[in-house]
Amino acid sequence: MRNQKLLLLEQLDRKLSQYKKLEHVNVPDKGWIYTIRKTLNMTLEQLGFRMGMSRQGVKKMEDRESNGAITLKSLKEAANALDMKVVYGFIPKHSTLDQMVDQRAYALARKIVLRTNHNMKLENQGNSNERITRAIDEMAIELKKSMHKSIWE
Repeated sequence: MRNQKLLLLEQLDRKLSQYKKLEHVNVPDKGWIYTIRKTLNMTLEQLGFRMGMSRQGVKKMEDRESNGAITLKSLKEAANALDMKVVYGFIPKHSTLDQMVDQRAYALARKIVLRTNHNMKLENQGNSNERITRAIDEMAIELKKSMHKSIWE
C-alpha cells in the first residue's frame, strides 16, 4: 500500500500540473485590470459603476495591481465586474513537488551521512565511497517516505 503522504504528494502534483502551462504567461506591465478594461474599451467610470466605486478608486486599484500591492479580494472583485474569473495557484520551481521533495531529502541525507562518516574517519572507521553513496540513497528514500519535517530546515 502506498504511503499516505506520498499519495497526497502525487495527487497535489496532478492538480498543480494543470497550472504548469501558465508558467510562462507574463502579467501585462500595467496589470490585467487596466489591460482588459482598455481592450474592452471600458472607461474608468464604467468599471467603477460596475464595482460600486469611483473612477479614482478604480485608478488606484489598477495602480496597486501594477505595483504588486493588490489583494486577491480586490482582483476577484475587479474580475467579477469585468465578467471574468481570477485563477489562482502555485507552480513548483522544480518540475514537480515530488522532485522538490526528492532533492531536499537527498540533500539532508547527504549532509547527515557525510557528517557521520567524517566522525567515523576520525576514529579510523570510514566507509568506502560506494557505501556512502548507498547510505545517502537509502536515507533519502526513508526521509521522503516519512516526509520528515527536517527536510525543510
